[in-house]
Amino acid sequence: MSDSIQSSNKIASSRKKLTSFCMCGPYPRRRRYYQIREFQMASSADELESEDPDDELELDDSEPPSRAEPLPERLYDINEADTESKAVNLEQLTIKEEDAWWNQVPLNNLDLSSNTLTHISPKIENLQSLTVLTLHDNALVKLPPEIGKLEKLMRLNVSHNKLSQLPREIYSLPELRHLNISYNGFTEIDPDISDLHMLEFLDGGHNNIQTLPGGIGFLVRLTALLLPYNHVKELPPDLVNMRSLQKIDLMQNDLTSLPEDMGLLRKLECLYLQHNDILELPDFEGNETLSELHASNNFIKTIPKAMCSNLPHLKILDLRDNKITELPDELCLLRNLNRLDVSNNTISVLPVTLSSLAHLISLQVEGNPIKMIRRDILQCGTTRILKTLHERALAKSKEEGGGSDGAFSLGGISVTRLRGGQADDGDMPGNFPDRYKLRHTRTLAVNLEELTEVPDQVFQIAKNEGVHVVDFARNQLSTLPNGLQHMRNLVTELVLSNNLIGYVPQFISQFTRITYLNLSNNLLSDLPKEFGVLNTLRELSIANNRFQFIPNCVYELQGLEILIASENHIKMLNVSGLQSMPRLSTLDLRNNDIDAVPPILGNLTNITHLELVGNPFRQPRHQILMKGTDAIMSYLRDRIPT
Repeated sequence: MSDSIQSSNKIASSRKKLTSFCMCGPYPRRRRYYQIREFQMASSADELESEDPDDELELDDSEPPSRAEPLPERLYDINEADTESKAVNLEQLTIKEEDAWWNQVPLNNLDLSSNTLTHISPKIENLQSLTVLTLHDNALVKLPPEIGKLEKLMRLNVSHNKLSQLPREIYSLPELRHLNISYNGFTEIDPDISDLHMLEFLDGGHNNIQTLPGGIGFLVRLTALLLPYNHVKELPPDLVNMRSLQKIDLMQNDLTSLPEDMGLLRKLECLYLQHNDILELPDFEGNETLSELHASNNFIKTIPKAMCSNLPHLKILDLRDNKITELPDELCLLRNLNRLDVSNNTISVLPVTLSSLAHLISLQVEGNPIKMIRRDILQCGTTRILKTLHERALAKSKEEGGGSDGAFSLGGISVTRLRGGQADDGDMPGNFPDRYKLRHTRTLAVNLEELTEVPDQVFQIAKNEGVHVVDFARNQLSTLPNGLQHMRNLVTELVLSNNLIGYVPQFISQFTRITYLNLSNNLLSDLPKEFGVLNTLRELSIANNRFQFIPNCVYELQGLEILIASENHIKMLNVSGLQSMPRLSTLDLRNNDIDAVPPILGNLTNITHLELVGNPFRQPRHQILMKGTDAIMSYLRDRIPT
């Protein structure tokens, strides 16, 4: 009797403790085949009596099943009490503390991905506590309407299936925030999607969607709209009502134009428009947050002058493979621009005002009929081109009778007494720094002033005024000023490019909020090991230094999305290190000493922008490199040994 009681207790406890259930299969991602212990039918009491903690999840190295098996019906009733009753001797019954009824919680996370499922039972409505339902990588052609009864559902992932529509009941889910329908067969988005008032993320990429419903503008909480690789020809006018949008991905569609009032999307940060048929860009009036604009492979002829003045925080402007004939002088108004790609256009003249862009570390102009600068200078890269433009700008200024009194601007205030990092007579001038300007702009910026050090009190004042952007580009600093430590809990962006910095002190690891760090054009050959703790860092530029390898601490930056390491002496690619960076999307290694590109690099599908031009390797050939990232990665994957 005692054996049967213990067996019954074990079955009950395994069911009651379950809060998250994963039944991920091996196909098509070839995951290992997991058998979930909670739903195995025991063959004997001896098996049930096993006390091995590993029995809860057993790993089976055998081949995956050749066809899809139906889900166990008990799954849909897992939250219900057992209906079978058995005689139990209460004197012999013992219950572990963790199995007690007051520790029971219902199932809220169900993962059935990669199982080649063709059917989901309507009984799924019994799982009323579900908040996450993951069904990607199956063979589903339809979903049961009963999913619409899961009122607590917040995340639904049905990507990589064979769906062409969703049940209308799904659009009535009151708490749904994350919806992924990518890699299916959708031809349109149902107008009822506007009823998902809580939706924050929508991924409909890699379908056959041709139109967007007019009511999509009611999704006012949406922060990410991802529709790449579709056939969308036109955007609805009310798209600009989605005021919370931060990222829009419409690459590889059939768009010919954009709404004129795109600037009303005041929180938009990233816009991807590559490979469309767009003829012109809007001026983005009203938007001051856009930091990345990718519009390569279109039919754009001009860059709007108004756009240059309306986007003060733009960092990446990608307009390669268009029909641009001229660059406006107003490009110099893009003060924070660090990457400009206008390759393969019909530009014949580069404006000398480009040399005033203090943060520009990557200027791509190959494939243009430029005659004002010798070809050998153009081939030397960004630094040499900007130097040539700067020399011509100075010559032009002298011809026009211009000059400089040595003054510089800090938040719009003219300062003449702070030079070489010291103030006259050891005292700070009365108007430096201007507290009102610091408080208003949240920026401490001093450029082109030959500073060798900066007084600590400058950073202390900046801290008191809540400054979070520090910019000392184009000076003569040999290391990071010690006073920066006062702002370690405030700084989100730190720019120290074009200095004489030879080492980075360990206190950089204390900057817990930093997202952008620019150390390009210095004398660095390594970074401190403590650097790897900067988990908030999203973009790092170490271009044009003396690195012979990417420091190991860089591979520890789990949040890094953009790594610019061009113009160094890097000799090899550490693919295993790059694999440890799951969010890395942009990798720039132009003009280094890399002699071989491992084919396995092609498996890093998270990298969407790869630059390898100017290295001594023979494969991939230059023609392939010029076709862009997709061609490079495809070439590498084709050469992985089988």
